[in-house]
Amino acid sequence: MTETTITAEDIQAMVTHWLHTPQNGYLGSGYGQNTKALLQLPQLDGSPEEYLQKLKDDVPILKALPEGGVNLYGIHTAPDRLDLVIEVAGRTLSIPAIK
Repeated sequence: MTETTITAEDIQAMVTHWLHTPQNGYLGSGYGQNTKALLQLPQLDGSPEEYLQKLKDDVPILKALPEGGVNLYGIHTAPDRLDLVIEVAGRTLSIPAIK
């Protein structure tokens, strides 16, 4: 039996897939993101942590990363935009724009 190693690129691809899949996008599964739920909510209400916990629940390999291995950031850009970024093991991924 051959052993397969999961690489950082594999994990990045898994997270990218999750980011591009709307929540409940697969019949009978809650898999996927609900970024829209983060909008217009105070950041201190726990929503970002819940978002990251859902990501970890949907992509269980992320639970193997050390504490602080998965982070969510907001980057303010002019004039009044907030771009969301997920950092996974030091690699950043932009969260797709909400339409």
